[in-house]
Amino acid sequence: MYNLKQEYDNYTEEDFLVWKLLYQRQSVLLQNMASKEFLHGMEEMHFNADKIPDFNHVNKVLANTTGWQIEVVPGLIPDKDFFELLANKKFPSSTWLRKLENLDYLEEPDMFHDCFAHMPLLSEQFFVDFLQEISKIALKHIDDALAIELIGRVYWFTVEFGLIQQENGIRIYGAGILSSSGESIFSVGDKANRLPFNVKDMMEKHYYKDHFQDRYYVINHYKDLFDAIPEIERLLEQALKTIPHEKNIYATPLDLTL
Repeated sequence: MYNLKQEYDNYTEEDFLVWKLLYQRQSVLLQNMASKEFLHGMEEMHFNADKIPDFNHVNKVLANTTGWQIEVVPGLIPDKDFFELLANKKFPSSTWLRKLENLDYLEEPDMFHDCFAHMPLLSEQFFVDFLQEISKIALKHIDDALAIELIGRVYWFTVEFGLIQQENGIRIYGAGILSSSGESIFSVGDKANRLPFNVKDMMEKHYYKDHFQDRYYVINHYKDLFDAIPEIERLLEQALKTIPHEKNIYATPLDLTL
């Protein structure tokens, strides 16, 4: 789609240092916070502090597990391109890394977020099946701003900020949490508002990009996500029929009632 590739030889000493510092901090922190599937995926992909991941190797691992591949993109891309890639088992990733002065916060996702936080779970079959199916739904309604908003809310509260109940307690699988040391600690702590997985509730609530979430939804298994696809489609169709809106305009943030 974009005909880009990872120019590995172009990474600078600062890039390697940024990766090392972020990797060391998060990998240690997440040993007792991340889901077991995420940690297993990190091992499968041989992620480590001293080497920025090579997408050629990641693609070989994924080819032997779920069949997904990494597609290099310049950064944030249009919704249509994003969902088309996911619907075709291709995960979009940037290849640039934040600067040292932006180590703790970056508004636009960089390679550390895309690679470290997203790619390990691409080896989990139910998770990627969910990604693919929700993207197919999005493409059916790609010209309807309300539909994309509602699908975006489900994506946000699961793929980016989801938690899972496992035998050793509440664990993180959402990439937005996994790439943030502060929110990793907060999301599994005593002050976080954790709720059972509920698609309707997700669609009704707006989310926050500039501070910690005021709610986190907890699944019991990645299959919960895939099994929710029919409900997502049903609630979406219901919302598009009952909520007055112009297809190309939807104002956020707003809480809704479905």
